[in-house]
Amino acid sequence: MTGGVRTRWLARHIHAEGVVACPAEAVWGLSCDPFSASAVREVLALKGRPESKGLIIVVGDVGMLRPVLQGLPTAQRKELELSWPGAHTWLVPNRGVFPAWITGDSTEVAVRVTASPALAALSKAVGGPLVSTSANPAGALPARHSFQVVRYFGSSMLRAVGEVDLLGRPSTIRRAGSQDVLRV
Repeated sequence: MTGGVRTRWLARHIHAEGVVACPAEAVWGLSCDPFSASAVREVLALKGRPESKGLIIVVGDVGMLRPVLQGLPTAQRKELELSWPGAHTWLVPNRGVFPAWITGDSTEVAVRVTASPALAALSKAVGGPLVSTSANPAGALPARHSFQVVRYFGSSMLRAVGEVDLLGRPSTIRRAGSQDVLRV
């Protein structure tokens, strides 16, 4: 199966409320439709992660974030857009765009335009945003290779084709406006 055909197949699985593994910038991630409560519950169960922590939203194109970015001051929006695509995740006011199972206990949502070719292609094939959270159970090291995804979640976990930047680091998480760094 070629990369494009596989990406469309994975997109259909996501539309059917499934979960897939996909290489992000520095680690493999679990992805699903952020508007599907059952898919997000599955991701949280696989990771052993509480809903209260919230999840990161990734997109392949900044236009997919327009609903949450449009309320930001122009200078803030430009700052975010200049940092993308890349490993820069920003907390922005949610404005009711994403459900509580994405934002957790926060009124903000974490968003990023990914620089990962595989993850960007998947977002574009789905036609919108995706959840992206590291592919590992809580307390375990994030998967850096596809075989580690299989070790953690079994061979039935659908996986994209691609690799992570083994020299890369997980995204930096900052709060828009205040520049507070929550993760380096």
